[in-house]
Parts: sequence; C-alpha cells; structure tokens
Amino acid sequence: MTTRIFIDGAAGTTGLEIRERLEGRSEFELLVLDDAKRKLESARKDALHSADIAILCLPDDAAKEAVTLAEGSDTRIIDASSAHRVAEGWTYGFPEIIGHKRIAGAARVSNPGCYPTGFIALVAPLVDEGLVAADFALTVNAVSGYSGGGNALIDLFEADKDIAFRAYGLALGHKHLPEMRKYAGVKHAPVFSPSVVPAHRGMVVDVPLPAPALTGAAEIAALYDCLQSAYDGSAVVRVHDPDDNPSELLLRGDAAPSDALDLYVFGDGRQARLVAVLDNLGKGASGAAIQNLNIMCGLDETSGLRL
Repeated sequence: MTTRIFIDGAAGTTGLEIRERLEGRSEFELLVLDDAKRKLESARKDALHSADIAILCLPDDAAKEAVTLAEGSDTRIIDASSAHRVAEGWTYGFPEIIGHKRIAGAARVSNPGCYPTGFIALVAPLVDEGLVAADFALTVNAVSGYSGGGNALIDLFEADKDIAFRAYGLALGHKHLPEMRKYAGVKHAPVFSPSVVPAHRGMVVDVPLPAPALTGAAEIAALYDCLQSAYDGSAVVRVHDPDDNPSELLLRGDAAPSDALDLYVFGDGRQARLVAVLDNLGKGASGAAIQNLNIMCGLDETSGLRL
C-alpha cells in the first residue's frame, strides 16, 4: 500500500528538492497539481484532504492557511515553514533531539530551521549534561548559501555577481530565535549574527564558548564525548574527533547536495568553538522533511537521503 503525498508549494526550492528525493520511491504516490491549479484554494483543499501526508513548503502565512484548509481531514502534516516550530500541538521535527518515537506518532510535525538545526545540535546535549551553562548568553555566527532565502534572494545573488557577503538580521529579533532558545534548553535567546555568501547551498554555524560558558568539568574532550554519545549510531549526524580536526572549513560554490550534519569541537583547553556544517537545503530543509516523512511512515529514516 502506497502513502499519498501532497507537497503544497512544490514549485519552490524546498519543494523541488523534496520531489527529487522522492523520485523512484514506490512507497509513495505523489499528488501533483498542474500550474493552473496549484494556487487555487479549492484545488489545494482537495489535495490536502486526499493526501495521507502533506508537506508544506510555503511562507508562514500560507502554511497557516494550509493547515486551516486541511481541517476535517485525517491528513498528517509536515510544515517546512517557521509558522509552527514552537506552537502547541506540533512536534518539533528534529528526531536526534526530540526522539524518533514522538515523530513517528505525530499528526503535526514542524521542520526545524536551517540555522537552528546547527545551533541546537551543538548546544542542546551539552546544556542537558551541564557542560555548558544554560544561563550563559551565547552568541552564534553563521553563514549560509543564498538558496536559504528563497527565490527572491536567489534572484538577487544570481543577478548581481558583485555581492560577496550579505549580513542581515541586524536589528536582532530573528524569527529563528524562539526555537533556538526552546530546544537548546538555554534561558536566553542567543545573539544571532546570520549572513549569506555567493554559494548556492551550504551552511556553517559557529558557536563560540568563552571560559565563563563552560563548567569546571567542560574540557574539550568532555564536549566531544558528550556530542559523540548523543549522536552515537546516527547515520545523519557525524561528530568529528578533535584530534583529526581540519585547519579550515570551506563552503564551495559547486557543493553537491547533502543531507548530513557534521559537528566539530575546536578549542585550546580554556575556550572552545562549536561548529556545525550542513546543507541548508538538506538537513536544513528538504532532507529533514524526508527524514521525518520516513519516520512517520515507519521506514528507514535514511531512505532517499543523500549521505
């Protein structure tokens, strides 16, 4: 028996990459609206009610509208927008943090944001084990490929080849902050410094840990051991041994798609830098949606992923 899947917003960057990962998978039947119908409310409502699982690849307001359109159906929903990440009644779709069982039984799953995926993966296990102080005011320096900003930012970077770096979110209050604080288990939202470079995909999330952020027992080896234990056995999250750390980390303009998440611990014994490297369109978006879809359907979570 196949599972009927409807991608609402299938023409966008995230939706297109989800479709690519579903190609050739006989477990699923994809419900597709042609261009003339994909924005019609009546057609979307029919598709949402006909699907077993709907994946929303929409702006926040449109995602909320889709959830309303789906009311009265038994359709389970994966929302790739930021509309429901801290909302009541929704399960946060980060299986390595939240737990696979919770996602497997959930009717409403909200995909994590791309930047929060790196931050939470690095910080949550360390805070939970008391190695990083939950009340310390953390900072996050992060850089992403321009595809994370959707079609408008893609058009901007591809039209203006002179853009070398774009800093944004300068007024603070970024929409990712509530989920970063909640799921990392920290008392204060971090000071978040996001930026964009002229690479289509890829992301580096860097969390500096000065000495006051660390407890007395939090040596570099302890930080690594904690992360290694937290993700032991994961086929998606890879924790790199500090003894083999590279001297530099690079984002390449021609990087291939990846659904993996690589975590690093750098330090000199007195302070540390936690670094996550991921594809903002992979584990940061489409790959995470497919991983959650697999779990919700009782399948191998890595099916269709690019690892």
